[in-house]
Amino acid sequence: MSAWPGKYVIGLTGNIATGKSVVRKMLEHLGAYGIDADALANRAIAKDAPGYQPVLDTFGSWILTPEGQIDRTRLGRIVFSDSEALGKLEAIVHPLVRQAIDLLVRRAGQKIIVVEAIKLLEGPLRSACDNIWVTTAPMEVQLRRLRIKRGMSAEVARQHIAAQPPQTQKIAAADVVIKNNGSFEAAWKQVLAAWQKTIPDGIVALVPPAPAAKGVLAVERAGPRQVEEIAEFITEISKGRRAMSPEDVMAAFGEKAFLLLKIDERLVGLAGWQVENLVARVSDVYMEPGLALGEAVRVLMDAIEIASRELQSEILLLFLPPHLGRHNAVWDALGYSPRNPQDLKVSAWEEAALESMPVGTVMFYKQLRKDRVLKPV
Repeated sequence: MSAWPGKYVIGLTGNIATGKSVVRKMLEHLGAYGIDADALANRAIAKDAPGYQPVLDTFGSWILTPEGQIDRTRLGRIVFSDSEALGKLEAIVHPLVRQAIDLLVRRAGQKIIVVEAIKLLEGPLRSACDNIWVTTAPMEVQLRRLRIKRGMSAEVARQHIAAQPPQTQKIAAADVVIKNNGSFEAAWKQVLAAWQKTIPDGIVALVPPAPAAKGVLAVERAGPRQVEEIAEFITEISKGRRAMSPEDVMAAFGEKAFLLLKIDERLVGLAGWQVENLVARVSDVYMEPGLALGEAVRVLMDAIEIASRELQSEILLLFLPPHLGRHNAVWDALGYSPRNPQDLKVSAWEEAALESMPVGTVMFYKQLRKDRVLKPV
């Protein structure tokens, strides 16, 4: 077993833009607790985190933004081409990340853990894992993803790809290889087959929900088999303003989970929900007209909060369409208050809000736990 008694740990790695995060999300859909080590590394050097001052002392105040945060792009230019500088940065950040991972794994209620880290194989975390999974993708796919998702020029994208060891090195160390060069559905089939083959007997992940009483609102977590139902519901409730195909929903599963609100197996509401970097986020909120909004929202948000707390989320952010956001009394009764991203005070929270908030929505906030991972020391 892994370094953590009672836990089965999958170490997930792969070169840049090979789809590691998508595979981690798939494993989370199957019941694993996901940890993004690279996101924790970014957290470790935020202004309100323990790595901030050591990095500043090592590299100088010129790497700061006008707001006093470390400019990761500027810092990256220093360490990208200087192995000695990279070593100094890693000596500061990696111990903090390992401490955070250890805390998260020990606190997790799930028995199966997946740790995503681009440098998993180069450090001590490798020996703490039971199974090594590696994602791969052809260079043309990597280039396309870097240009579309990160806005890189072709030249910069090629530099980032060339700066990493050949994919064959990681493949040689893998117990499982996921070829992530096609559709979400193709990758999902590989992940599901590997999960069924490699997870030891007796380690339970997902527990089927108990059937709801007749006429009672109930929440269930959707799976890929329900993509058509979700697509039809969103298209209908939005009156075609957001026409979704099953393929669109299937692709969305690479980023989020869908929680379905039902009465007697009839879909009456849904929310897209994800947890990244210990911040839970809810978007894509749709409710059937005529529902008693207060009760429907309470049932749905109770389920989302329970799931978010199980994933050790520090806060929950709601991104609501204006017609739902104007019901302040409904949200206030559940402990949510309207906020702007800049009002969140914690840099990791603010960054999560800014990168996730859809255009045209209003944001509501609720703190789920007082203690924080990587808080200042």
